[in-house]
Amino acid sequence: MSTHVKDVSDIPAQDRQSQPGLQADMDPHPIAYDLVGGDGHFEPYKAAGKLSGKKALITGGDSGIGRSVAFLFAKEGVDGLTIFYHPSEEKDAADTKRDIEKESKCKVITFALDIGNVNEIKKGIDTHVKAFGHIDILVNNAAEQHVVENIVDIPEDQVERTFKTNIFGQIFTTKYAVPHMKEGSSIINTTSVTAYRGSAKLIDYSSTKGSIVAFTRSLSQQLAPKIRVNGVAPGPIWTPLIPASFSPEQMSDFGKKVPMKRAGQPSEVATCYVFLAGPDSSYMTGQVLHPNGGEVING
Repeated sequence: MSTHVKDVSDIPAQDRQSQPGLQADMDPHPIAYDLVGGDGHFEPYKAAGKLSGKKALITGGDSGIGRSVAFLFAKEGVDGLTIFYHPSEEKDAADTKRDIEKESKCKVITFALDIGNVNEIKKGIDTHVKAFGHIDILVNNAAEQHVVENIVDIPEDQVERTFKTNIFGQIFTTKYAVPHMKEGSSIINTTSVTAYRGSAKLIDYSSTKGSIVAFTRSLSQQLAPKIRVNGVAPGPIWTPLIPASFSPEQMSDFGKKVPMKRAGQPSEVATCYVFLAGPDSSYMTGQVLHPNGGEVING
């Protein structure tokens, strides 16, 4: 029996997880590769071979949005995929690799690293290139967030860590990936709705996401016309970052304030990455897509 959108609209109370969160422990499990049909039920994603033969690297590709992007890329024909993941998410990474290789012809490599460590980034990219030769699609997706009620209480080491993970990681992954990217390749950076409207309790996180928008626009100008660079700014999406960041009370209301009146599923965001990675977006660079449940933003 297929899942109806109403079945995932209400998030039950559950224990708060430690950062960066595990998809395997979430209730309900995020939906990775089904999309909402006309009757409100989630139906299998229908691929069209848009990324046939491509090689992709996804940071934070073990769970949440990254996991769904990995699934849809494989369904669209990506046949060589490297997933960067945090060492604490080994189970999620193993599950993702197993499921993708079971459902497609895609070869998956998983690589554990600290995305804030440049030397580890270099090793991860070297591992990908040794296996697959080059990178056609780079998805900078790894991130962390920490709720702090008042700026006077924000820890200095938390701010430094959040910037290293969220924006430094994107810059340095891109730096070492670009030499292995050919003309026609695509870079996709995950930012957030908070980059545009702010978030009172996520000061450092929102600041990094604003930086990613500027990074995306600037890099697109530098690399055009050979490599396209775009971004995706999700709204309230049900990913492991949510139970790892918010209290059970806050989670019960998650996503209810947007016009769609519910949190989005990773699969509903991942289609943006397929579009930006493939030929349908050949005349787009320096742009950001906004799958956010109907929030109207400017910028």
